[in-house]
Amino acid sequence: MKKIISGFIFLLLFSSCSEKKTANNILAPINEDSQNIQLKINKDKNTIKERFPAPEGYKWIGEQPGSFEYFIEQFSLKPYGSPILKYDGNKIKTQHLHEAIFDLDIGNKDLQQCADAVIRLRAEYLFKSKNFDAIQFHFTSGDLVSWNDYKNGIRALVNGNSVNFKKTAEFDDSYTNFRNYLDLIFNYAGTISLHHETSAVIKNSDLKTGDILITPGSPGHVVFISGACKNKDGKKLYLLGEGFTPAQSVHVLSNPFDKNISPWYALDVDDPEIATARYIFKPVNFRRFK
Repeated sequence: MKKIISGFIFLLLFSSCSEKKTANNILAPINEDSQNIQLKINKDKNTIKERFPAPEGYKWIGEQPGSFEYFIEQFSLKPYGSPILKYDGNKIKTQHLHEAIFDLDIGNKDLQQCADAVIRLRAEYLFKSKNFDAIQFHFTSGDLVSWNDYKNGIRALVNGNSVNFKKTAEFDDSYTNFRNYLDLIFNYAGTISLHHETSAVIKNSDLKTGDILITPGSPGHVVFISGACKNKDGKKLYLLGEGFTPAQSVHVLSNPFDKNISPWYALDVDDPEIATARYIFKPVNFRRFK
């Protein structure tokens, strides 16, 4: 359970992911255009782009090296068939709705949930890029906490309804301390704060890897686009990744509604709702880091 700042009741309501319906309870139409698509998964490959070639008739959308999109599509994966593990090392019960596991630690506390998985990937990208000034995230209370402050020993001190900042530690810019910083963010951030830190994507033509599909609130959830491909007619398909509650392995979702293209999804920003393997997003709300 994440810590809650006393008095900020909305933190309790909005900080965690919540599953609305499982795939077994959702009926969705099969995409008729996908009936003749041939699909291949390279089970011996260990990056997103290598393991999941674009379906027949489609090509991966090339991303600029050094970009957040490139970082995600080149992210290392655990061996094919690896299970989703919880933060305590135990397997979750539902193991048939994912196609890949990101090679990313979960931590040993119930902290890195759905919004936190997105925050984690963004922060890891910025850290690897040495763009340290950009590593800053809000608590759901609205308080901004930066890595620059944290590594300089400034800590968020929570007292009842207020959050104050004070230098209580020595300078430490190690990766271990960076993970401590992220655990603090995970503890007090959620889908509400992530929604405020991103801007709307309203055109299908703009939708790309790294964008998120989010329901801020309670129940709330978020998935992120972990790959994108396009055919000669401009039609796109997307891979979706997520974290979940309790804190567990970040994974690539399968598509139980259209197994002809699974794990790829056809997405439309104008749809009234989008069903993913473990959650229904209604209304549809695509966003991107500012």
